[in-house]
This record gives sequence, C-alpha cells and structure tokens, in this order.
Amino acid sequence: MSFLPEKIDDYVVNHSQKEPELLQQLNKETWQKVLNPRMLSGGYQGRILAMISKLIQPKNILEIGTYTGYSALCLAEGMQKNGTLFTIDKNEELEDFAKKYFEQSPHNAQIKQLVGNALDIIPTLNEKFDLVFIDADKENYITYFKMVIDKMNSGGVILSDNVLWSGKVVEKIEPHDKDTQALVAYNELLNNDDRIETILLPIRDGLSISRVK
Repeated sequence: MSFLPEKIDDYVVNHSQKEPELLQQLNKETWQKVLNPRMLSGGYQGRILAMISKLIQPKNILEIGTYTGYSALCLAEGMQKNGTLFTIDKNEELEDFAKKYFEQSPHNAQIKQLVGNALDIIPTLNEKFDLVFIDADKENYITYFKMVIDKMNSGGVILSDNVLWSGKVVEKIEPHDKDTQALVAYNELLNNDDRIETILLPIRDGLSISRVK
C-alpha cells in the first residue's frame, strides 16, 4: 500500500538503501510460497525499520508478529552485540520458514523465536525493552500496547504497523469491521497517552513511531 503517486513512490524507493541479499531471498520466497505475502514489510519499509533500529541501537527488542521473519532481521541490524530480539507469532506453520533465514543471519544467536499467543507470552518476559514493533492482529493492538508500555525503558520506541489500514481509518466504518474500529481507537490512544509522544508516518500502510518519555 502506498499513498504517494506511483512516479514519486518509485523515485523514493530508487533513492533509498537497497535490501541486503538475504532479505531479497526471504522476500522472494515469501511471495512464492506463503499466503498473504502482502503482510511482508518489504524492501523500503524494511530499510526504514533497520534505520530506526540503528539510530536507537537497542539492547532488547520485542516484535509482536513474526510472519516470515523479514522485519525481525531488519530490526536486528541495529541491535547491540549483547542484545536480544524476542519475536512472537502464533502461526506454527511459519516457524521453520523464519528459522531458516534467522540461522543464516549474523544475528541468529541473539534472536529468540517464540511461538504461541502473544497475550500469554508477553507477561512472561521480564526484560526491559528499547524497541518494540507491533504488527499482529489489529483488534489486540491496544492490549499489546498496555502490556508493553511498562516494560519500556525511558526513551524507548514503540513502532506500530498498518495504522492507516488502506485508508479505512478515515472512511465510514462498517459495524462489522472490527479491525478498522480497533485501529481508530488505537491511533487515538497513541495520540493522547501522556507517557509517549507519537508521530504517524504515511509510509506504506501507515507506521507510527511512539517515544516513551
């Protein structure tokens, strides 16, 4: 999803850092073999995630929503050498797919792949986090935020994906559209919670950056 005219979008992508070869392979195989490949962060957004991580230089990272492992590898690029990235997904069928690429990464020893319901797993994590990426089921975004906010270090950053939801957040919402309803409420929460400062970027399907005070 892009909200820019195609020529401008192409220019932006062509004048941004290219994805590393391992991620090119992961990207290609995801589109070849996995259902709903549009869920992949992709080359341009992946470079944004990597850049944010490199600027923050987090020790501990939490990702909610592994999918095929693309965004985890991007976030790991800026992680400190003694840091850990925890990535959670409930889809057991994709566990080995992501693990194959994690094992080829120089950050493999630092990546902890957790399979199960994030609502159950997050309370068991005792670490404090410098960077959190929320990219899972939209109905639980608010719950995820409430679960991680007290686990954040001061100055830490929470990234939230798909917060524009193909533009549906500014359209009339159908009563049955629980995902859009949840995202509208979530965006309001991020904008009004005094513990954070947030900027919503119209990148791909919308990416919010929330800095913990």
